[in-house]
Amino acid sequence: MKQFNGISYFMVIRTKSKIHIVWYNSATMNIKMLVRPNIRSLSAYEAKEIPCRVKLDANESPYGFKIDDAVLKQIKTNRYPDPEGKKIKQIISKNLGIKPANILLGNGSDELIYYLITTFGGPVLYPTPTFSMYGIIAKALKEKCIAIKLDNEFDIDIEAVLKAIKKDKPRLIFLSSPNNPTGNCFSSEKILKIIGMSKGIVIVDEAYQPFSSERGFLPLLKDYRNLVIMRTLSKIGMAGLRTGFLIADAEITEEVNKVRLPFNVNSLSQAIASKVLKDKGKLNSFIRSIVSERERLFEEMEKIKVIKLYPSEANFILFRTGNADKVYQELLRKGVLVRNMKGVVNGCLRVTVGTKKENEVFLKALKEVVL
Repeated sequence: MKQFNGISYFMVIRTKSKIHIVWYNSATMNIKMLVRPNIRSLSAYEAKEIPCRVKLDANESPYGFKIDDAVLKQIKTNRYPDPEGKKIKQIISKNLGIKPANILLGNGSDELIYYLITTFGGPVLYPTPTFSMYGIIAKALKEKCIAIKLDNEFDIDIEAVLKAIKKDKPRLIFLSSPNNPTGNCFSSEKILKIIGMSKGIVIVDEAYQPFSSERGFLPLLKDYRNLVIMRTLSKIGMAGLRTGFLIADAEITEEVNKVRLPFNVNSLSQAIASKVLKDKGKLNSFIRSIVSERERLFEEMEKIKVIKLYPSEANFILFRTGNADKVYQELLRKGVLVRNMKGVVNGCLRVTVGTKKENEVFLKALKEVVL
C-alpha cells in the first residue's frame, strides 16, 4: 500500500497474467458503511445538559454527600482500584444479609445490563414503556428484542408475556419495578408467575425500590435460581459515582463475572460509596425526605384538575397534560426542567421529586402554565 499527500493510497495486486493497481481515497470513504447494520439503525441515548434554575428531569436525588479529606487520602491515583470491590461488597452483604459471592458490581446498572446480555444472549423480553437501555443494549449486541406493551393500568400484560415466553423462549426478561417512567410497581403475583414459567433469567430492576412501600424481591432470591435483582446508588444521592450492583445465585455472578471488564469500578467511587453506605442513618433520612416530599407534591398536583397524575412508588411523578410539548417549553422558560416523555408516553411529562423549595418553584410554574 502506497500513500501520497496523506490521503490517497494504491495497492498493487499481481495475478498470473496481469498487474492490477487499486486506488483507495480515505477522504471520500463512507464511514457509515463500515458500521455494523444493527448499530446504524440505533439512536444514541441522549442525556442533554439543558441550562435551568431547577433541574427535575433525571430522577437524581436532590441530596448529595460531602467528600471529606479522609476519603480522598485513601485514593492512590497511580494504582488500579480493587478489581473485585471487596469493601463495598462486604458493606452491601452486611446491609442486605446476603453473601459477597452473590454480588457483582458494575459501573452503573447500564454496564450490568450489558454484561447480562453478553453472557446469556437473547431473545431479550421487556415491557414497554420502561427503561430504554434494555432495548438499546440488546439491539447493539444484535439480540432479538421482544417488547410487550403494558396494560391500561401500566401493569404487566401477563397473558401476552406468558405467550411470548412459550413462543420465543427469551433467555433474559427485564422487569423494572418500580417502573421508569410510569412510577408504579408491577403486580408481585404476575412477576412470580413469570419467574416460575421462564426457562431463562428474570431480572427485577429495583433501581427505585428504596422509595417504594413494597419490600422488593430480595427475600425470594433463595427460592428462585433464575432470579437476578439489580440495584443502583444513582437514585439515592450518588449518581456521579456510576455504581450499581446485581444480586443473584453465585453460579450466575460467576458466569457474568467472566465478561466483566477489569477494574470497572474506579477507586474514588469505591471509597465514597463505602463511606456513604456505612452511614445508613443519613442515607435513610434522605430517602424518607424524598418519599415525604413525593406524597406532598402529589397531593398539591392533584389540586390542579387539568392534569392527570399516575401514582408513584419511585422518586418521580408521571403526569398527563394537554399540549405537553407546550407545557414543557413554558416550564423551561420559567427555569424549571422536567422530562418530556414524547415518544415514550405521549402527552405526558415526568417530574423528579426535589427539595421542598425546588418543588414549590415547580408547582408555582406549573400552575401559571396550565391554569
